[in-house]
Amino acid sequence: MTSLAPHKKARALKPNSRRPAKELCSECGLCDTYYVHYVKEACAFLNQQIAELEEEAHGRSRDLDNADDIYFGVHRSMMAAKKKQPIEGAQWTGIVSSIACEMLTRGMVEGVVCVSNSSEDRFQPRPILARTTEEILSARVNKPTLSPNLSVLEEIEKSGMKRLLVIGVGCQIQALRSVEKQLGLEKLYVLGTPCVDNVTREGLDKFLKTTSKSPDTVVHYEFMQDFRVHFKHEDGSIELVPFFGLKTNQLKDVFAPSCMTCFDYVNSLADLVVGYMGAPFGWQWIVVRNETGEEMLEVVREQLHTQPVMSSGDRKQAVQNSIPAYDKGVTLPMWAAKMMGVVIEKIGPKGLEYARFSIDSHFTRNYLYLKRNYPEKLNAQVPDYAKKIVDQYKLPE
Repeated sequence: MTSLAPHKKARALKPNSRRPAKELCSECGLCDTYYVHYVKEACAFLNQQIAELEEEAHGRSRDLDNADDIYFGVHRSMMAAKKKQPIEGAQWTGIVSSIACEMLTRGMVEGVVCVSNSSEDRFQPRPILARTTEEILSARVNKPTLSPNLSVLEEIEKSGMKRLLVIGVGCQIQALRSVEKQLGLEKLYVLGTPCVDNVTREGLDKFLKTTSKSPDTVVHYEFMQDFRVHFKHEDGSIELVPFFGLKTNQLKDVFAPSCMTCFDYVNSLADLVVGYMGAPFGWQWIVVRNETGEEMLEVVREQLHTQPVMSSGDRKQAVQNSIPAYDKGVTLPMWAAKMMGVVIEKIGPKGLEYARFSIDSHFTRNYLYLKRNYPEKLNAQVPDYAKKIVDQYKLPE
C-alpha cells in the first residue's frame, strides 16, 4: 500500500460538489470530512488495495490456491447461526445488533458507528455514533441505499473516544482501514455485512414500484437463498417475488455505478462478517477473519444456535445461463419465473455453493460493466481473486 502523508485537517468537500471518484463514488462519507485529504489513497474506486489491507488487518492476504480464500476472503472459521431469542423488529434475528449492544454494555467500546434512519423516511440512511443500546437498536434493519457512514469520523476524533466499533460495508471499510492509523484509537473493531447492489434513494423508489405490489408499505427486503426477493410489509406480511420474474429490462440502470464496479461482496477487510448468503435458509452466515473477530463473536456465542456451514448443488450452469440473460435484460412471465424458482430451490446450489453462485453472478456482471464503461480501470480495479472467478466463465463481448 502506498504510504500516506502526515494527517492534515483538510477542508471537506461541499456536500453537492463532485467527488474525486466522480460517478463511481459510493458516497461512503469520507469526502464529507477533513479525511478527504486521503481520498486518492483510501477510496476503493480510485485505489483498489484489498490484498495490501488484508495483510495489515489479518496478518496475511488471500491464498489464491485456496478456493475458499478466493471466494470468501481471509478467515479462521465460518458457521451458520441464529439468535435463540431474536430481537423484535430486527431484519433477521439480530446478531449484528446484539454484538454491538454487548460490546458497548461490557465497556469493550465507547461508541458504535451504525446507520439509523431519518424520522421522515425509513429508507433514508442517517449514520450515527451510537453511545447507548437504544441508539444501536434504532439502527436495526438494513438500509438498501448508499450511506455516508464515514461522515461521522470527525465526530469520533472530537469525542475523544479510544475504543470504537464500526459497522459497515466493503467500500466504507476499505476507506476506514486506509485511514485507521490516523484516527488516534487504541482499539478498532470492524463488524461487516456482505453488500451488493445498493441504490440511490430515487433508485430504491424505482425498484420498489417496479417489483412490489405495495411499494409504499415495504419495511425491508432481501434477495434470499430461495431465489426469491422477500418483502416485509407494515402489516407483517411477506411478499415473495422470484428472481427470474424481476423486470430486468427496467432495472438495469437502477444500481449505483460504484456497486456495478465493486468486487468486495464479502467485506474482505472486516474482522467479523455477518450475512446470510452462505447459510441455509433462515440462518445467518458468520465469517471470523482474525483474532479480533473471534473476540467479537465470543460476546454473543451463548446467545446463538450454531451449526457447521454446508454446501450442495452446482452453480456453474446457472451462472453461465444468467450472464446473457442479464446482459439482454430477459424477463420471464411470472408463471414461468415461479416454476423455475421452485425447481432451482429444490435442486440448485445451497449453503456455500449458493454464496459462490451469487458471487460468480455479480462478479461476471460487474466485470462486463467495467470493461464496457471504464476499460481503462479494468486491470487495476479487478483484484486477482476476482479475475480467477471470472475466468471460469465465457463472457459476451
